[in-house]
Amino acid sequence: MSPISRCLLPSTLLAVFALHAAGDAGEARRRVRAVASVPGFVALWDFVARDPHDGRFTAHTAPGVTHDLRLDAMNYVREYWGQGRPAAYADFPLLGRGPFGQAVRFLDESDPSFRPLLLVPRPRMHDSGLDAKGPHRSVSMVVWLIRQGGNHAIAGIWHEGTDLEHAAGRAARVEPGMRQYALFAGLAANNGASAAHVSENGRNSFGDKYARNLSVTRDLIPTVPASASGPQLDEAWSVVGFSYDNRRHTVTSYLNGHAPGYWIANPQTHPFYQWPARAWLQAQLRAQPGLQEGEDPAFPADQLYQPPEKKTLRRTLLSEDGLRRVELHEFEFTKVRVTFPKRGGRLDPAAVTRELAELRANPFWFGHDLYAPPSAAAGGPFTIGRVIHSGRSPGFSGFLGGVAVYSRALSAAEMLKLSRVAATRARGRWVPAPVDLARP
Repeated sequence: MSPISRCLLPSTLLAVFALHAAGDAGEARRRVRAVASVPGFVALWDFVARDPHDGRFTAHTAPGVTHDLRLDAMNYVREYWGQGRPAAYADFPLLGRGPFGQAVRFLDESDPSFRPLLLVPRPRMHDSGLDAKGPHRSVSMVVWLIRQGGNHAIAGIWHEGTDLEHAAGRAARVEPGMRQYALFAGLAANNGASAAHVSENGRNSFGDKYARNLSVTRDLIPTVPASASGPQLDEAWSVVGFSYDNRRHTVTSYLNGHAPGYWIANPQTHPFYQWPARAWLQAQLRAQPGLQEGEDPAFPADQLYQPPEKKTLRRTLLSEDGLRRVELHEFEFTKVRVTFPKRGGRLDPAAVTRELAELRANPFWFGHDLYAPPSAAAGGPFTIGRVIHSGRSPGFSGFLGGVAVYSRALSAAEMLKLSRVAATRARGRWVPAPVDLARP
């Protein structure tokens, strides 16, 4: 037994022996087939498949796909600000093993003029299966990763624009936001969690300068330090994903195949969900006749947040005295504190006040279609590892071992199944089982 193998935890050691006996190359092919067999499959980048002519990563795709989905390397700071050096494939170190046999590392870059990413340029993927947009179009994504830090973008179509003023300075090439959908590592919604962003207009939402329609998991992605050893990395694989259901108007974030409900209490004070909370309040005020105290008449009507509240799931009495009765009304995506004043000992329904007590963050209600760029020039690229944005933060750091996209809303059972494609059962639990294609 090698020194590295002696360091492995017992469950991982069993998984390694099982895979070695089966043959890693054959197992990797089986996993690719399993991912591609799920209905709605569009593409899988496993970072093993490469173009035989230029060596660029290419995707396994559904039958009949003709779009060129090879990944280019780009330093977006150079592309948009004219600063820094070009990015090359050498800037993405390879692990040598992974869920499908390989993994690409995205470093916590210290040079502010260097933010490398991998991308399919818009002209090569416009109107492809990746380009989920408009009415009746749903989309799901699954990513196999090791997180070492950062809470920003993992993969998707999420060009945040270079038109915002920021400390990094104004871009030489200015473009507006061209957002559609993407996976993130939590952002300020829940730093280090699995999060899914969706956009109906490519730009901002709820009166903020940024997009704010986002689902996020309660639990955080397991994280290891940049100095983690090989055995520690093998134990650290996670599977993040999301399912956007256009018919049900929901986006749901998953971590390792699970998406438990997640509620944000007092969202008005939350660093991220204060924006939909504000839009909810503006919708309540605008529904009443006349200009109400606190109402912003300039608030855009298409940015009001109005999840369905016709069916009350539960009513709970919070307090009652001679002056008022306070109840908590629970709906599918909101919990509302309702106060009924009393006049002459009786409830006065005409003077009811409503206050948002909790907002559901997973799944998150999104009452729109995804942004539909009218042309390739008006749409963003599909990027992996980072997205183009004015903040130019280092973003996510860690390894990506697989990125899969589907053209439909996957079910909870399908997401759970995919989370176990690159895992094995050992000692009563599912554990990561990376494969090494260099091993015979």
